[in-house]
Amino acid sequence: MIEPAFVRTMARYNAWQNESLMAAADGLSDEARRLDRGAFFRSIQGTFNHVLWADEVWLSRLTGSEKPPVGGSESSIYFGDWAAFCERRRERDRTIIDWAEGMDGDWLRGTLIWHSGAAGREIGKPRAFVIAHIFNHQTHHRGQIHAMLTAAGAKPDDTDLFLVDEPR
Repeated sequence: MIEPAFVRTMARYNAWQNESLMAAADGLSDEARRLDRGAFFRSIQGTFNHVLWADEVWLSRLTGSEKPPVGGSESSIYFGDWAAFCERRRERDRTIIDWAEGMDGDWLRGTLIWHSGAAGREIGKPRAFVIAHIFNHQTHHRGQIHAMLTAAGAKPDDTDLFLVDEPR
């Protein structure tokens, strides 16, 4: 399904896109970042928070790192302070890149078993499938953030994956 090179590329893409969207959101007021814009997680900041929360949940399952101190229903309010959020997001993006750099093809062919709070039961899936899900989840919600930022008058950078390693 996927190979380590794909995981490394997507980890870099994730960090690049998060940096772009945070830079665009920096130009907005706290009120504008928190404004309910009708998205599933309501606001720009709420959606950013949810993605960070989900990344930390998946990292805990994949690497044994600590789980977030809040549950899924609180994911949109994970960080109230924008600067603290941005610092944590950058730390987690570095963690994801470092993890991806050490990726092994044999590991990807294994199975991940975890307890899903969303499903309320134990689930097992191929690790490669789980990794594809994680990057898809990030991209999905970043698309929502991009749309909300654009509607708010911010100017996020391009999102095309093929540009991830190109000089800007």
